[in-house]
Amino acid sequence: MAEDHPSPKNPLQSSSNPLRSAVREVWSLAWPTILTMASFTVMQFVDKLMVSKVGTMEVAAQGSAGVWAFTVIATVMGVVTVVNTFVSQNLGAGTPKKGPRYPWAAAWLALGAWAIIVVPWALVIPHVFQVINPDNEVLVSLESTYAVYMLYGSVSLLVGRGFAQFFFGMHMPKVITVSTIIANIVNVIANYILIFGEEGIPGVIPGIPGTPALGLKGAAIATVIGMFMEMIIPLAIFLSPPFHKKYKTRSPWRPCVRTMRAIFRIGWPGSIQWGNELICWALFITVFVGGFGTNDMAAALIALGYLHLSFMPAIGINVAINSIVGKYIGAGKPDIAVSRARVGVAIAMIYMTICATLFIVFRHELMEIFVSADMPEEQKQEFIAIGAKMLILVAIFQTIDALGIVYSGALRGAGDTVWPGIVTAVYSWVFIVGGGWIAVTYFEELGSIGPWIAAAVYIILIGLTMAVRFERGGWRSIDLLGDQERLEVGRASPLTIGPPASGAEAAAADFVDPPKANQ
Repeated sequence: MAEDHPSPKNPLQSSSNPLRSAVREVWSLAWPTILTMASFTVMQFVDKLMVSKVGTMEVAAQGSAGVWAFTVIATVMGVVTVVNTFVSQNLGAGTPKKGPRYPWAAAWLALGAWAIIVVPWALVIPHVFQVINPDNEVLVSLESTYAVYMLYGSVSLLVGRGFAQFFFGMHMPKVITVSTIIANIVNVIANYILIFGEEGIPGVIPGIPGTPALGLKGAAIATVIGMFMEMIIPLAIFLSPPFHKKYKTRSPWRPCVRTMRAIFRIGWPGSIQWGNELICWALFITVFVGGFGTNDMAAALIALGYLHLSFMPAIGINVAINSIVGKYIGAGKPDIAVSRARVGVAIAMIYMTICATLFIVFRHELMEIFVSADMPEEQKQEFIAIGAKMLILVAIFQTIDALGIVYSGALRGAGDTVWPGIVTAVYSWVFIVGGGWIAVTYFEELGSIGPWIAAAVYIILIGLTMAVRFERGGWRSIDLLGDQERLEVGRASPLTIGPPASGAEAAAADFVDPPKANQ
C-alpha cells in the first residue's frame, strides 16, 4: 500500500469536517489540472480570435478542419488516456514503480496508430472537404491546408499524451500545468509571427519586418509547434535522472505486448466514444449548421469555443477525479472514491452554472468580440443575432453537462469504460446526427438553431446517464490490476454530496508529492 502520512499537522487528516476534507483533497489535485485545461482552451480561443482578424471564412475553415482532423486524433487519444487509470491505481496499491511501463506502451501504440490511421486520413481529408463543400473551392483549400498540417503534426501530441497522463496518475499535475502554459505562450507568439507577418494586426500590434503573412496556414504551423512543446517538456522530466532513479522511468522503453494489450483492452471504448462523438459534432457543424451558410457555421464555431471555455476546466476536474478514484480503488477504499467523485461533481456544477449565467447576460457582447473590422453591418448584425441564440442553448445544458463530464472521469478511474463508451456512441448518433437531421428536414423554420436543440438533448441525457451509472456502483466489481473484470451490477450508494463515512482520510501530501517507492 502507499505510504500513509499520519502526522497530526496534516490539516486534512486532523479535520473534524469530512466534507471539508474531501473538498480540500479534490481541489489540491484539481486546481493545477483545471489550470492546465483552461490554458489549453485559452490557446484554442486565442487561435480563433487571431484567425477572426483575417476573415470569417478563415474562422469557418479552421473550425471545420479542426473538427474533422481532431476526430481521428481523438480516436487514438481515447486509448492512451487510460494510462492515468493504471498509474493511479498502482499508486494507491503501493506499486508506483509499475507506473512507467504504461506511458511507454501508450507511446508505441500511439506511434503505430498515427502511421496506420492518421497519416492515411491526411491523404484522404481534402477529398472529404470537396464532397462537403463542392461549390466553395476557397473554403475547401483553406480547410485542407489546416487539416493536413494538424494531422501530420499530431504525432508529437499523441506520443506525448501517455507521458502527460503518467503525471496525472502520479498526482503530479503541476508538471503538465507548467508545460502547457509554456506551450501556449510559444503558440501565441508563433501565431502572431506566422499569421500576420510583417503586416501585424492593423491598429493593434505592429508586424515583424521581413516575415510573410501566412494566414490560416500560419495558425496551423503555430499549433503544431505548440503541440511539440507540450510533448517535449513532460518527456524530459520523465526521463530526467531524479525520476529515473526513483521510478526507473527509462527501463521499460521497449515495446511490451502484454502492457499494450492491457491499455487497449480498457482504452478502446474511450476511442470509440471520442471518435464517434467528434464525427457527430463534425457533421453537426459542417452539414447541419453549415448548411444554413458560412455565417451560421462561423457563429456555431464561436459558440463551441465558449462552450470549450466553460467545460474544459470541468474536464480538468474530470482528470483529477479519474486520478483520485483510481488511487482509492487501488488502495481498496471505494467508498472514499465515491465521496470524492461527488465533491468533484458539485464543484463542476457550481462553476458551469456561473458560466451559463454569463453566457445569457452577455451573449451579444461575447459574439461581437469576433466580428472582423471589414464585416458589412448587415452581416455583422445577423452573425451576432445567430450566435446569441446559440449561446442561450449552450447555457441551458451547462449544469447537467457537469454531471456527464465528471462522472465519466470517475468511471474511467474505476476501469468502467465499455458501457459508457458504447452508450455515448449510440446517443451521439441518435441525437446529434439523427436529431440534427430531423431538425433541418422537418423544422427548417428553426434555422441553424434546430440542430442545437438536438445537441442540447444529447448532452442532458449523457449527463443523467453517467450519473446513474456511477451511483449504481457496478464498477465496484472491476479488478483492473488483477486483470479481472466482473461487470455485474453492484449495490447502489446513497445519492448525497459528501463522504459516506466520517473516517474518510485524505493526505494532502499525496497529491502534491507522490509517495516514495518502497519496493
